[in-house]
Amino acid sequence: MKTRIDTEFVLVFTLVAFSTCSGFYLPGLAPVSFCEDKGGDDCQTLIQLFVNRLDSVESVLPYEYDVFDFCKDDNERRPSENLGQVLFGERIETSPYKFSFKKDEKCKKLCTKTYVKDKTEDKNMLDFLKRGMQLNYQHHWIVDNMPVTWCYDVEDSQKYCNPGFPIGCLVTTEGRAKDACVINSEFNKKNTFYIFNHVDIKLTYHNGEGEGWRGARLVAATLEPKSINNADADKPTCEGPPMEVPGEFSSDVKITYTYSVSFEENNDIKWASRWDYILVSMPHTNIQWFSIMNSLVIVLFLSGMVAMIMLRTLHKDIARYNQVDQEDAQEESGWKQVHGDVFRPPRKGMLLSVFLGQGTQIFIMTFITLFLACLGFLSPANRGALMTCSVVLWVLLGTPAGYVSARLYKTFGGEKWKTNVLLTALLCPGIVFADFFLMNLILWVEGSSAAIPFGTLVAILALWFGISVPLTFIGAYFGFKRPAIEQPVRTNQIPRQIPEQSFFTKPVPGIVMGGILPFGCIFIQLFFILNSIWSHQMYYMFGFLFLVFIILLITCSEATILLCYFHLCAEDYHWWWRSFLTSGFTAVYLFVYAVHYFFSKLQIVGAASTILYFGYTSIMVLIFFLFTGTIGFFACFWFVNKIYSVVKVD
Repeated sequence: MKTRIDTEFVLVFTLVAFSTCSGFYLPGLAPVSFCEDKGGDDCQTLIQLFVNRLDSVESVLPYEYDVFDFCKDDNERRPSENLGQVLFGERIETSPYKFSFKKDEKCKKLCTKTYVKDKTEDKNMLDFLKRGMQLNYQHHWIVDNMPVTWCYDVEDSQKYCNPGFPIGCLVTTEGRAKDACVINSEFNKKNTFYIFNHVDIKLTYHNGEGEGWRGARLVAATLEPKSINNADADKPTCEGPPMEVPGEFSSDVKITYTYSVSFEENNDIKWASRWDYILVSMPHTNIQWFSIMNSLVIVLFLSGMVAMIMLRTLHKDIARYNQVDQEDAQEESGWKQVHGDVFRPPRKGMLLSVFLGQGTQIFIMTFITLFLACLGFLSPANRGALMTCSVVLWVLLGTPAGYVSARLYKTFGGEKWKTNVLLTALLCPGIVFADFFLMNLILWVEGSSAAIPFGTLVAILALWFGISVPLTFIGAYFGFKRPAIEQPVRTNQIPRQIPEQSFFTKPVPGIVMGGILPFGCIFIQLFFILNSIWSHQMYYMFGFLFLVFIILLITCSEATILLCYFHLCAEDYHWWWRSFLTSGFTAVYLFVYAVHYFFSKLQIVGAASTILYFGYTSIMVLIFFLFTGTIGFFACFWFVNKIYSVVKVD
């Protein structure tokens, strides 16, 4: 039984049985009441429909609503957008679709667009509109901070509610109906586009009479797109054949945009649960509960086995080493024999400490962001909140990055503290920013709405250099002030020779094997995360994602510790970099999966979209590499310190 909550998006988490609370509203997500007659500030009569950017599963390039030459609002205004919305390319603006509460409209005309074949500007506009229909670009409309959905039947008598609907569709020169053209048998003329120039909108409301509040609240907004060629553009009847746009621009084209709106009362749907009908209908949501739980059970079982083996084996090792005489111990092989070399500083200690500082920053940022998301503060209803929170947290967490990097670098015996702190503050963020800037140049050249404005880029740089870098310096100052981490055993002056290793204890096979188990616990969630990014589906299962995050943390730690133990038993004491790379190699599997997803699940066409996909994927892979590598390193660091502190060493 789901708990109903009076906050717009904590309701979403009731679907995954996480977090219950009542009686409060998240900022900006309080309900809005509507009345037939204006009755003060607490009740509105006008319902404004907002339009967002248009996007496509066949292209990574989103475009603003106005670029496609649709009907525009005479008094167009844009709500203020947060940093996350700008970074995600959201461009919300008012539309000419305005309704009076409970006032039904039938076939109301918005505007007529005429394209003259002799005008180059008209030809370019119509070509762009056709291109949008060919690539199946989708509208995204918003009413009362809720998506206007197009609900239709799919396989197994299931209903899917899509938070977008297409501009139109295409019947190819071979007569094949693409995308939405399959819904109507009248869409059958070869090399012809059919534009959806009419929408039937239905707004469902919950009446507040007898419930202690005035007016009514919108609980659902659905529409049905139609293609209609009105015989009289001045007096449309919204009846007639489909609106055809020929593939060849041989004559003038006139498109009339119309809409109908109706209101329906439904007191069974509460305002707090108004997103449910969208989320429940989303594809794969019913399938994945079993898959996710199955994955978690397997990973927990493997983790338990690893932990049990490690505890039993180590217990016997320590007991044996502490019982035998020192002379007998010299003749034995095992991890105790490398006690004089196990804490020998690694090569490239500067780079390792920098990676670990950045990884610590990313780890804390991810943990806090997911925790807040589980409480419902970073919901799809609160647009852009997830990205905004992540960026702000990353900026404010410069101090832990500087501290960890400086303390470890000092432990490694490093003395170039200025270089260390500069690299910590600039290296990895610089790589991400350079990649992001190049992707932004491509978006700017393509005229996409996802291109970040120059002012926002300056603001990001100001956050980086004005807040994050100074905080990193402060953290590094305290890190270098502290003494180096004390090791439980002394390091010999002369390095011990490492014996010949078997295939499985060599560095590369161990590192490659180390990433398999952590990747196994995330790949199902990864599919849905990639779907939300590239296929524009809502992601709302932060409860399960947080659980997978904890499982990933445990699995990375145990896999790295296990392989580290095997290498130490084989008397190979080069564990510093190997512990980082073992769990960090999970990021390589992430990249391989992203490549597989690109070729098997997406229909992306065009060089620009392909470059953008792999450019943004590279940023994800780098962040994930630092994140998982840091987890593995600190788990192994704790393990090595622990086992060498409990054995007797003369």
